[in-house]
Amino acid sequence: MVQIIAGEKGKGKTKHLLEKVNESVKSATGNLVYLDKSQKHMYELSNKVRLINVSDYMISNCDEFLGFLSGIISQDHDLEEMYLDSFLTIAKLEDSDISHTITKLESISEKFHVNFVLSISRNESDLPECTKGKVIVSL
Repeated sequence: MVQIIAGEKGKGKTKHLLEKVNESVKSATGNLVYLDKSQKHMYELSNKVRLINVSDYMISNCDEFLGFLSGIISQDHDLEEMYLDSFLTIAKLEDSDISHTITKLESISEKFHVNFVLSISRNESDLPECTKGKVIVSL
C-alpha cells in the first residue's frame, strides 16, 4: 500500500509523517524505516525506527532510488513500513511526472508486503491520476 501526505512546502507534512511513524511503532510487528534527505529529524523519531539519510548514498536519478529501496527491502525480511520524507527530493523527481514511480512503489509494496508512506510537496490537485485514493492527509 502506498499512502501520501500532500501539500506545498512548509505546510507541516513532516510533522504528520513523524507522528504517523512514531504511532506505528506502538503496534508494528516488523521493522520501520524512515528515509530523509538529512539527519535533522533523528531525535524526533522513536529509537525503534531506522533513519536513513538518502543524501549519503549519491543517488542521481529515480531508477537508482528505486534500486536503493529494493536493496533495503532485500536485506530486511521483517520490514513492514517505509516512510519517505521529502519524497520528490530524495527520489530525484522534483520537476518530473511521478506516475511511473508511484506505480512501481505499488508493485513493490504488493510483492514484498511493505507499506510506503510518502510526503510529497505538491497540492493534492496537482498529483497525477494514479495517486487518487492514496492521499491520507492534504495540507
